[in-house]
Amino acid sequence: MRLLDKQGLAGLSMRSLAAELGTGAMTLYNYVPQREGLDLLVIEAVIAEVRWERDSFADWKDEVRTIASALWQALRAHPNAIPLILTRRSRAPAMFEVTEALLTALARSGRSDTDLLVAFRAVSALVMGLAQAELAGPLSLQAMESAEETIARFRALPAARFPNLIDIASAALRSTAEQEFQASLDLLLAGLS
Repeated sequence: MRLLDKQGLAGLSMRSLAAELGTGAMTLYNYVPQREGLDLLVIEAVIAEVRWERDSFADWKDEVRTIASALWQALRAHPNAIPLILTRRSRAPAMFEVTEALLTALARSGRSDTDLLVAFRAVSALVMGLAQAELAGPLSLQAMESAEETIARFRALPAARFPNLIDIASAALRSTAEQEFQASLDLLLAGLS
């Protein structure tokens, strides 16, 4: 995970991992027969960080909020793993536990079948999408300009033509990712209610 967090997906290979571990790449193939196996181990490691208290919840919304927040936190801790999770999550058994817990919470709202599927996809999209947007958006750490420069550029736009863009750009300076995630989740849960 350290290698992935530091060098990204492009820097994660059997060869680079072997070098990090002080062994030969062929040695790793005794443990992981192909690259997909390595990818699944990355997903397993990230999802292993998804922890929440499994106590009884006041209602299904509190349970969904707790599980979704735990997943979002784990994704944010390892942003370079997000593309793997998005493309290979159906192959990673660790995802099944989190998915089933979220589905169980959503089913407590009375949903089943297609309604349950749609609710699950909505919550999953919010979690994954906001984690991705935060880490790759214009105010991300990897951006080509600082947050202040981005905000200044948006605020310099013609106010009559772009009043709402200017408004949210200014709000972004006062907001945090955690506040935005929780508020977005509240909106989604209110809609599901």
